[in-house]
Amino acid sequence: MLQMSGAPEKGATDIASTISSSMRRMGVVGLPRNYEIFYEVFTGSNRDLVRDFEALNGRPSQDALDKLALKYFAQSNRHAIVENAQEQIASRAEEILSLLGRERSSLEKFGVILDQTSNGLNSRGELSRDIMRKIVGIMAAATETTIAQGRQITQALEQKSTELEETRAKLERYKRLADTDPLTKIWNRRAFDRRMATVFDDERSVMFHALILADIDGFKAINDRYGHPVGDKILQGVARLLKTQCADNCFVARTGGEEFAIIVEGLSEEATMKLAETVRVAVEKAEFVVGSGARPCGPIHISLGVCMATDASDADELYAKTDQALYASKVEGRNRVTLFSRIPKGKFTKNWLLYRSD
Repeated sequence: MLQMSGAPEKGATDIASTISSSMRRMGVVGLPRNYEIFYEVFTGSNRDLVRDFEALNGRPSQDALDKLALKYFAQSNRHAIVENAQEQIASRAEEILSLLGRERSSLEKFGVILDQTSNGLNSRGELSRDIMRKIVGIMAAATETTIAQGRQITQALEQKSTELEETRAKLERYKRLADTDPLTKIWNRRAFDRRMATVFDDERSVMFHALILADIDGFKAINDRYGHPVGDKILQGVARLLKTQCADNCFVARTGGEEFAIIVEGLSEEATMKLAETVRVAVEKAEFVVGSGARPCGPIHISLGVCMATDASDADELYAKTDQALYASKVEGRNRVTLFSRIPKGKFTKNWLLYRSD
């Protein structure tokens, strides 16, 4: 089993050679997705992944590793997952078209029989009872066969349509999984970047958008004091509070570490500031507890920065200016909201990323 301390095995010069030797020892094929799993397990950065990996008992099958990759690395496997679902949709669509082709062919044959029978009836001056009986028999058989084939094709179409809908639903679930932060279950940075790009699609969109960035104050100290499991619980709790306080016109994401982002639509500057303050107060008043004895580890505070999309020329500038407003909140004492447009010109522009060591 791999060492989880983060130090290389004896005789290994670096983490890459350590992981490679471990994979060979465990009989794991050297695929990029397998290396990604081993790297995360070896460094111990994802405790849930380490636990699930250890449950494989040292000789994991490729199928078991692929399940871990899907569970913990949907973002990096998103292209392959979506491609597979799209292939299934295309296959179901081809099957449906084939069934429709069979239905058309069946109806065309039945039409030929009708034409021939009609021509036969019109061309005879006198029809004997025997001929009429044969005509009726042919028509009955042809009709019964066409109805039976139609019924079978209808049932097959219903089945294929159901399979197609299930595959489409699966594709949507995979897309959602790939855009979801696995810890907090809100949108991740990938989804956030894509949504931010749409803010500047047209001038009208820019007029009705704003960005809020929120960062947990002193989070490193919280992790050092209580441990990462408690830190993870706090991240989850803050994410829930943000989702609860924000309406459907808000896009809430975890953009990295202890930082969260809220893309606001349809609110004025004043209303956006009010929302940010509501979020700040909700976190401040929330009770965060740890352990079986429900020991409080708070209060937890967050600093926030706000910038209206009209104060920026593109998504990158909107993010940078909002981040500058967030830095101003940190410098001015934390646990507060700062609006970019109210920052004095030239202030908080130098080394404004230093707060990330907070």
